[in-house]
Amino acid sequence: MRVGIISDTHGLLRPEAACALAGVDLIVHAGDVGNAGILAKLKEIAPVFAVRGNVDTEEWAKELPETTVVDAGAACFYVLHNLRELDVVPEAAGFHAVISGHTHQVEQSEKNGVLYLNPGSAGPKRFHLPVTLAVVEVETKPWQVQIVELV
Repeated sequence: MRVGIISDTHGLLRPEAACALAGVDLIVHAGDVGNAGILAKLKEIAPVFAVRGNVDTEEWAKELPETTVVDAGAACFYVLHNLRELDVVPEAAGFHAVISGHTHQVEQSEKNGVLYLNPGSAGPKRFHLPVTLAVVEVETKPWQVQIVELV
């Protein structure tokens, strides 16, 4: 099972992002979507699980939860926008990964057997930061995490 992880699109779904996500089994959007059209376009690629980010303040975004749990085969992800607002102990709750966004910086680490992954920002380029998303292969351990630079 391949899972596309994207965040901080801020209203821009780059064609390169859509190409990089082609063939994934599901997509996780870790917030700051920017507009509902982004989610509609992503749903044309695969089922989408999304959370609300701090810029998602319009009426359409009220439907998005602040956190969500995503089952991807044998993997269970806890998804939120800002990692600083983590409100659970992931390993105690049985989560295999925590997916977040917000910082626009790719971050990948492991703590107590839990993968912490921020795919960076796939939206408008900010400062010197690369434009990225992630694809995670969760079929066998260790999972294969691929960071895809889009431009």
